[in-house]
Amino acid sequence: MAQLLSVNIGHPRTADYTDAAFTGIDKRPARGPVAVAAPGGPTGTAGSGVAGDVIGDLHNHGGDDQAVYAYAREDLDLWESELGRGLSNGVFGENLTTSGLDVNGALIGERWRVGADLLLEVTSARIPCRTFAGWLEDKGWVRRFTQAARPGAYFRVIEPGRIEAGDRVEIVARPGHDVTVEVLFRALTTEAELLPRTLAAGDALNAQSAARIRRRLERGRGVPS
Repeated sequence: MAQLLSVNIGHPRTADYTDAAFTGIDKRPARGPVAVAAPGGPTGTAGSGVAGDVIGDLHNHGGDDQAVYAYAREDLDLWESELGRGLSNGVFGENLTTSGLDVNGALIGERWRVGADLLLEVTSARIPCRTFAGWLEDKGWVRRFTQAARPGAYFRVIEPGRIEAGDRVEIVARPGHDVTVEVLFRALTTEAELLPRTLAAGDALNAQSAARIRRRLERGRGVPS
């Protein structure tokens, strides 16, 4: 059964590997139910959708289109083997650590029901940054994470709700295109030839990804008709 293993809340910490005053990448499992709702604004002005979660770099994180970030426990387990060290739930800065779900295979616009009330919609893939690399104390992390193409997914909140560890996660709607989180990530990072394909996701794409795709297509070979 697909389920939520933990809801992870960011704790502020100052660090020389972030350009912000602090970072909230240090996320740890919460005890008991946690409220999740749309932050109420775009990236750059609004924070996390998870109550109590801290975001330091509001320019690149948070907002309605990046309200919640999920990563699969199965992918963390793969990284444990590759890195040779333990990785606790939340260590990648994810709000939701899941089990039994192919997070990277989720379609942009796919909807998940978490617990009884919360409804989420997939919007984009996580792009690694130097804060992520600094937190993991791995100078080559951005390149390694990019090459692996296991980025995890960002979500917008369609219907708010309270969730907690052990809640069931159900995929309740899947769009008709084939743009997965992994495909979008590869298009934005290592395989520009995939960019035209990502436009099939339409309005489900988060605003930042959509703008980036359009700019690159216009600069490179024009926007497909």
